[in-house]
Amino acid sequence: MIDAAPAATHQWIKSYPEGIEWETDIDTTPVHEQFLAACAKMGDATALDFLGATTSFRALGAKVNALAGALQKDMGIRKGDRVALLLPNTPYFVIAYFAVLRIGATVVNCNPLYSMGELSHIVSNSGADVMITLDLKVTFDNAEKLVAQGLVKKLVVAHFPDALPGLKKFLYKLAKRGDLAYPDRSPAAGAVIGFDGLVSKNLAPDPVGIDPDKDVAVQQYTGGTTGTPKGAMLSHANIAANMSQIDKWGDGLFYPPSKIIAVLPFFHIFAMTVCLNVPLCSGAQVIMLPRFEMKAFLSTLKRTRANVLPAVPTLLHALATKPEATPELLSSIEVAISGGAGLPGETRDAFAQKSKALLAEGYGLTETSPVVACAALRKPSKRGSIGLPVPGTDVKFVSLDDPDVEVAQGERGELAVKGPQVMLGYYNDEEATREVFNADGYLRTADVGYMDEDGYLFLVDRIKDLIICSGFNVYPRAIEDAIYKHPAVDETNVIGVKDEYRGEAPVAYVKLKLGETLDEKGLKTFLKDHLSKLEMPREIIFRDELPKTMIGKLSKKDLREEYERTQGKGA
Repeated sequence: MIDAAPAATHQWIKSYPEGIEWETDIDTTPVHEQFLAACAKMGDATALDFLGATTSFRALGAKVNALAGALQKDMGIRKGDRVALLLPNTPYFVIAYFAVLRIGATVVNCNPLYSMGELSHIVSNSGADVMITLDLKVTFDNAEKLVAQGLVKKLVVAHFPDALPGLKKFLYKLAKRGDLAYPDRSPAAGAVIGFDGLVSKNLAPDPVGIDPDKDVAVQQYTGGTTGTPKGAMLSHANIAANMSQIDKWGDGLFYPPSKIIAVLPFFHIFAMTVCLNVPLCSGAQVIMLPRFEMKAFLSTLKRTRANVLPAVPTLLHALATKPEATPELLSSIEVAISGGAGLPGETRDAFAQKSKALLAEGYGLTETSPVVACAALRKPSKRGSIGLPVPGTDVKFVSLDDPDVEVAQGERGELAVKGPQVMLGYYNDEEATREVFNADGYLRTADVGYMDEDGYLFLVDRIKDLIICSGFNVYPRAIEDAIYKHPAVDETNVIGVKDEYRGEAPVAYVKLKLGETLDEKGLKTFLKDHLSKLEMPREIIFRDELPKTMIGKLSKKDLREEYERTQGKGA
């Protein structure tokens, strides 16, 4: 157990919801122990629903132990070994994730849509020479290449159709067989081991001693938006602490009869904690989708009546603006938790027109397992705020010029965090680890914002996204908020580009709503009443679609690369 530090000066405490304490014991029991205890307690209650195929807690726990035993005894994986997971949301992810933790090995999550360069770096940097994946081309083809590069020695491959309910399994094999890879015919066939074959051996794993504070449970790679991805080492205590913090903040939200709909990918830290760890360890049902498709999502919502929706703003925006997402279909959602990116006010308002759900914005990052702050989950919070620090979490805002100097309340600075959920450091990167912590041991988040008189946190932008225009700070998010005020705008993303006169200048990418027309001149005329001359985009580029990450966040990285490739050289 971890006791939070004294909180006499922490002004957010006065704004805490009734019944929730900031100074509290934080449970750091390793997540796999909590999970297996929940499986024993919940028995035949449904743990997972995947497109209608259900798995009980009892069956899930048995499969986790069986795979853990095979990985340990048949494949020789030991405590501290890194095991890469290249998996979308399926029962296979859940089984593999907890099995790896059960034997003291370290999970290395891999985004199936990463480029080969990114995957090669993650696998080689982590030293994960065993990878667990699916026989879908979208995953297996890259896994096969990693074997060819000599980076992966063994591939544990699950047969995707077996995760589907009976009729869907038959139809998938008939209509979607082109999406399947055939590992037995692959050049990497000699490295392939069947997932189900390992589980069927039913080998019981030997006990493994875990030091929660020191042993690394998950090595989660940052997105690489500012260079090469770094492996954030999250200890068993880090992950368990954040689960405990969310559990206390949720005030019973993640317990039965709640059903959590998991459309966000488990390989992302937000979903790994909020959609997977917290509900399953609390005995709640997790309803999985492999990706967001409106028709499948709404059908699943109608069938299951899920009531908790962790989401990113783009997903909420789609639900708020697409006519097929009717208020009736969304009526089961009681609480929606927005994270991963800033929530535009227009999206919040539009969602409120469709759904009576409480919409709470939260904040976190890979290095904090991930949740740092969240709006209350049982009552409305201040508009535009990311809420209050979760129990046991200390925050302050520090100078953008000197991270060791705290700024006055209300002044803008870089958000800095200290708490039991903060990572051990970056894997094999002492320099980056030193740079990300200030002299007082607070993690520097690279997010700019301020704290108001009631202790609520507000963010204005990312330091790396900050545009220095003629020596002045220009925040892309402020420009985006102004653009969203135009009724024809569906999505927008603003980046900074080189400018000979001002040093840097903002460029806005815009997607219009279906059937709407608008040109650059018209939008700039509209923005004159909302932006200063420095904030006015140098250029507005209209697109039919804006690039997004796998989790659904609008991607500035892709836009920067596109601009540099197509127009930046002539700027």
